[in-house]
Amino acid sequence: MMSASVLYDHPGPRARMRNRVLSVVFGLLLVAGLYGIYRAFDSTQQWTWEKWQPFFETVTVNGQTANFWTDYALPGLLATLEAAATAMLLALAFGLVFSVARLSEHRWIRVPAGVVVEFFRAVPVLLMIFFLSFGGFWVFGTLIPPFWSVVIGLTLYNGSVLAEAFRAGIRAVPRGQSEAAYSLGLTKGQVMRMILIPQAARSMLPVIVSQLVVVLKDTALGYIVSYPELMLEGSKGYAVFTNAVPTFMVLALIYIVINGLLTLVAHLLERRANRLGVTNPATKAAAAATAATGLGGGGGGAGGA
Repeated sequence: MMSASVLYDHPGPRARMRNRVLSVVFGLLLVAGLYGIYRAFDSTQQWTWEKWQPFFETVTVNGQTANFWTDYALPGLLATLEAAATAMLLALAFGLVFSVARLSEHRWIRVPAGVVVEFFRAVPVLLMIFFLSFGGFWVFGTLIPPFWSVVIGLTLYNGSVLAEAFRAGIRAVPRGQSEAAYSLGLTKGQVMRMILIPQAARSMLPVIVSQLVVVLKDTALGYIVSYPELMLEGSKGYAVFTNAVPTFMVLALIYIVINGLLTLVAHLLERRANRLGVTNPATKAAAAATAATGLGGGGGGAGGA
């Protein structure tokens, strides 16, 4: 009789007591840390109404009225979302193309694609953005606008990371599905497009979403080329209102909310895909191919008998 391996063992009384004690200790340390931060900010008068007033109403500074949201935050947020959305779409396309290229049977396609992916994964995003903006004239004969410097830099780096994620997802699909599809007469391109890529994208969805969050956050690197993204515009705001700490706290909250919404959308898409089950075109094609092959194999066995 084979014994089943234990993946998780419920803690006993002593382990439960130890976990409770550790939870209380870490909770107290967290509260103490938050209280220390509060006291440090309070000692520098970061909680005063004058520091937080620009986030709730229009204020007058040096005889001029200014509003944090309409003058700084919202224009910067729109620029951030525009660059992030464009880079996300291009990075996904880049990742799909180069993941397929890296899986090609032709060496003259596979090797150059691997070199491109590994090169852009190794180069820092900030360096790529800087080079594209200030060195683009020497390479392309024209200056690249800050928007495209940010978008291209984010696309090359994150697209290379996504290419590896897609490649891992494609290779993780059971080989039997591809073999079953080939037995039905599907070409390699059809197998890749109808069966492998959709299932790889579904299985690698958490990794893809994590990388898209990185794209959104890395738009802040556009400050190096004076792209008017959220962080740069926010810094202009605190220079006017002289409230650096509250401004950065509000900007961090904006990033948290946007990334949280992006993650929520991904979870909803994943749940919807799980509910669809075999009604998904890729899953249906794979299931039909596997069933047909199974029936064919059974018939052969019967005939042989």
